[in-house]
Amino acid sequence: MKRRTFLRGATALSGAMILPAGGLWAAPEAQPFSYEALIARAQEMAGQAYEPPLRPAPEVVDRIDYARHGELVFRTQRAMFSGQPDTGAEKGYPLEFFPLGKYATKRVQMFAVESGRATEILYTPDFFNMPADNPARELPSNAGFAGFRLQEWYTEPDWTRQDWVAFQGASYFRAIGADGQYGLSARGILIDAAVAGLPEEFPDFREFYIEQQPGSTPDTPVTICALLDGPSVTGAYRFRITRGLDRSKGVIMEIEARVFLRKSVSRLGLIPLTSMFWYGEYGKGRMQDWRPEVHDSDGLAMWAGSGERIWRPLNNPDYTSVSAFGDESPRGFGLLQRDRNFDHYLDGVFYDRRPSLWVEPIKPLGRGAVQLLEIPTDDEIHDNIGAFWVPEGPAEKGNSYDMHYRLYWQSNEPFPATNIAQTVATRIGRGGQPGHPRPADVYHFAVEFDRPSVLTKLPYGVFPEVVVSASRGEVSRLFAEPVPNGNVWRGNFDLKLMPGELADLRMYLALDGEPLTETWLYQFQA
Repeated sequence: MKRRTFLRGATALSGAMILPAGGLWAAPEAQPFSYEALIARAQEMAGQAYEPPLRPAPEVVDRIDYARHGELVFRTQRAMFSGQPDTGAEKGYPLEFFPLGKYATKRVQMFAVESGRATEILYTPDFFNMPADNPARELPSNAGFAGFRLQEWYTEPDWTRQDWVAFQGASYFRAIGADGQYGLSARGILIDAAVAGLPEEFPDFREFYIEQQPGSTPDTPVTICALLDGPSVTGAYRFRITRGLDRSKGVIMEIEARVFLRKSVSRLGLIPLTSMFWYGEYGKGRMQDWRPEVHDSDGLAMWAGSGERIWRPLNNPDYTSVSAFGDESPRGFGLLQRDRNFDHYLDGVFYDRRPSLWVEPIKPLGRGAVQLLEIPTDDEIHDNIGAFWVPEGPAEKGNSYDMHYRLYWQSNEPFPATNIAQTVATRIGRGGQPGHPRPADVYHFAVEFDRPSVLTKLPYGVFPEVVVSASRGEVSRLFAEPVPNGNVWRGNFDLKLMPGELADLRMYLALDGEPLTETWLYQFQA
């Protein structure tokens, strides 16, 4: 999937409409709406044949390429909930829409919800500033939208310049973190990703129902319901999204969802997260670009049902890889950006400010596995990382799944362990003793852990034990050492591994048999 390019739109069934008449938001017929009714509709659709979404005027949309799409700028005076006269002076988080284009070809229907009734918002070219020669002027009146975004609270002077959540493309959505940056994405569902012989399926959010209560404050959640539809699956989703005045909390989403399988699928990924990792302080990409590191996320963090804390640094592998971490009712997992040092990126796109994304299950997930998908990439324009929950048992036609969880778009994970240290760096080089001949096929691993409240309590002269296991190869030279000028301890070991062999590694620091750090996992190929 290309990054920074809007990919997949959506469509839906007909309903009531909001017609932009005389510069105002007119509201003709409104239809009763509830999340429960949307669930019932999704369940009914699962028993019917799939109908592909509408792609209006494909010969016109194909001419709206990346450059021409960028010319289509939403007119802020038409944004709902912006408190401006053209919108009826609603007040809240202003709502703006994305137009169709070559990389967003499917129509998505939008509805405004008020007092339990939904009214459709119809497309009009008047929503956008549009050059006279732009192909978008040829779009039909039923063209619809490709997605939407919410701007900052209507009273803020710069609300027209900063959006904080966006839904666009298939079932993808994203939010900014505490540092005001976009980065990784989430989506509603994952179907058959990285399954040999099968194409991945990308179901669409075909309808959105957006509600902001009268009298809302910046801390009042925005409620968004969405209808999911695809060849193998249908679903209903309800998002309660909180921005708030405390920007250190980033964006928090509470999500309820009911999913129904039209067909059996080989890999069903629930609560999927999507990110980019080209290279970090380790890995092959370091000789392909001038920057020290390039990534939106640097690791998968897991809080197991047993209470164990796990950190798995991300890889840019030579071939597509899926790793599974079996568990029962994990307490959380997420793709995190732990490295917040600008000097480690030296890039004006500010990778050091990209949000981390943490999943907190409210309803227990039961038995299954967190799966990590890693796809080879040679550039930063591709989202090549996925993390998601796969429930135990076959995903068969007729199955349904009931989910309730929170997503935290923040700088750091919201529930860090206080009694163990976190991994802050993974370093890999030649094995053997410096200053002596280096043995063939031996690699050295140096993993750094930091949490002053834990590691500074070690008595002077006491060194932690380095506990290491490897699925293949021979481990040697285990030792721990403090890193000068900091509160960091480094766990070291060598691994002898023959060329082409793959080893799953596991390591942590301990004292008197008790862990001092989270568990570091890594998959290494010689």
